[in-house]
Amino acid sequence: MVSTLPSLPHVPGTDPSSCILDAFRTAIAKRISDRLPQLTIEQAYSGVDYGKKGVDFTVALPRFRLPGKPDELAKKVLEDFQPDDFISSITHDKQFLHFQLNNASLIREVLNQIHALTYDSPSGKPSYGINTSGAGKKIVIEFSSPNIAKSFHVGHLRSTIIGAFLVNLYRACGWDVTALNYLGDWGTQFGMIASGFEKYGSQEALSKDAIKHLYDVYVSVTKDAEADPNVKVEAAKWFKRMEDGEESALGNWREWRELSIKKYIEEYERLNVSFDRYTGESEVGKEWMDKAVQRLDELGLISDVKGAKLVDLEKWKLNKAVLRKADGTSIYLTRDIAGAIERWQKYQFDKMIYVVASQQDLHLAQFFQILKLMEFPWADRLEHVNYGMVLGMSTRKGTAVFLDQIIKEAASVMHEQMKRNEEKYNSIENPEYVSQEVGITGIKIQDMAAKRINNYTFNWDRMLSFEGDTGPYLQYAHVRLTSMERKNPELLPLPPPSQIDTSSLAESTHARDIATLLGSYPDVVKTALKTHEPSGVVTFAFRLAHAISSAWETLVVKGELDMEKARARLWLYLCARDVLGAAMRLLSIRPLERM
Repeated sequence: MVSTLPSLPHVPGTDPSSCILDAFRTAIAKRISDRLPQLTIEQAYSGVDYGKKGVDFTVALPRFRLPGKPDELAKKVLEDFQPDDFISSITHDKQFLHFQLNNASLIREVLNQIHALTYDSPSGKPSYGINTSGAGKKIVIEFSSPNIAKSFHVGHLRSTIIGAFLVNLYRACGWDVTALNYLGDWGTQFGMIASGFEKYGSQEALSKDAIKHLYDVYVSVTKDAEADPNVKVEAAKWFKRMEDGEESALGNWREWRELSIKKYIEEYERLNVSFDRYTGESEVGKEWMDKAVQRLDELGLISDVKGAKLVDLEKWKLNKAVLRKADGTSIYLTRDIAGAIERWQKYQFDKMIYVVASQQDLHLAQFFQILKLMEFPWADRLEHVNYGMVLGMSTRKGTAVFLDQIIKEAASVMHEQMKRNEEKYNSIENPEYVSQEVGITGIKIQDMAAKRINNYTFNWDRMLSFEGDTGPYLQYAHVRLTSMERKNPELLPLPPPSQIDTSSLAESTHARDIATLLGSYPDVVKTALKTHEPSGVVTFAFRLAHAISSAWETLVVKGELDMEKARARLWLYLCARDVLGAAMRLLSIRPLERM
């Protein structure tokens, strides 16, 4: 893509070839540093912020800490200002300078860039919004991590949704990402299942749905244990045999693990989530677990309490943590420490993220602190991305919940709603698939709409509504944009961008609002990388959907007699479709074309 804008000096950290707004910001910074020569263009650039409603960019003069009053500095910047290809006006308001961009240039350049990076990108894949800030860096992201013996429930859902977003986000920013699912596939609960399987197990039920059957066995044997303490004693003995590597104790467990992973892969595929590797607690070697205890003992941090090994982290306000039980079996913490060491040896990562609920804040802090005490130079590359609870998530009848029940119910409610419009329903090739996708979008958007640390109450009615800021509303916005080509075949194929006259769009505030939002998408991605917040991308998608919705009435395509205007508008809507689709895919949502 060749920009028609005048050339500008390069500011480190900017890339107008992937984010055209960088060029407009650079032009503002150049104006400021030319008029206030004590500032370099880089210093001036750092002060150019998005403006509030009605203003493109704002510069707060006091932040530069220059001698002289803000009024005098503003006067110098405003002196003999002439509108140009970048800036149409500058207004002075107390300590601020507000900059409005040139409408015609802005709209033309944004649409050109989106088109070029979507259809003619060097990689051959749509790449508008992506950047290379993480090129050459490796990251391991551990997320989802369900427990084979328990249901895949809503707590895992949050980790799965946020983790999948982070995987997409880091890949979009050029990182080499390894997505890990660290299964809860070890521990005394497997002793419980092993001892209970003889009584309650069924090979037929196991091969049908391993996860559900093992969960049912676990529930039944746990009930037995409440009445008979010996059940737990037997289970502990069984797990000790597993830890000691006894083949007769491990045979069934291996089969259960394999069948469970097979089932998980199907569940994740429905959610549009995949992993590079399934690992688990069972794969963590004993060597580093023993070494960890030994190293901490040498540091004088281990105490023996009734045969159990405890590490004292009081000095760091992190309490005492159990490293080994009195019977010698390992626990989470020891396995996490050893697992991190093994991952470092395998991946040599620049960063490793654990996507784990905020209830585990103390556990993660203890674990990270212990690795620092063991003097691993990479211990400060670990990061905990935490999140709040989902409250009240159950089926509409209020029964406790496997995730697939929630998905089935969301899909069936959507299916019923779709049937209400018979004509549209009959035009959909695969209504079951569409209703499932809309249902999953509803679940995901409700989850990602607010800051991830917030708890939220799961609300069926809100989740499945086509009104307000919901998943179905976003899918509907994308479908409506996609239908523009089907409804206007006489305008297709559109001529190359250089032959589309966008000047009429510059007169429309709606077109300008849409173009400004589209131009900001690369910044939305960069900000999300800093905050690890999917909510920023969700907010962007809704703002874009609202801007498009309010433009339909005035920026009409069908029925516009001026073909040049109609083509320019159609192109604007198609660029909006491409960017909305990119934002949805970043959130691990599959954008639909009909519904």
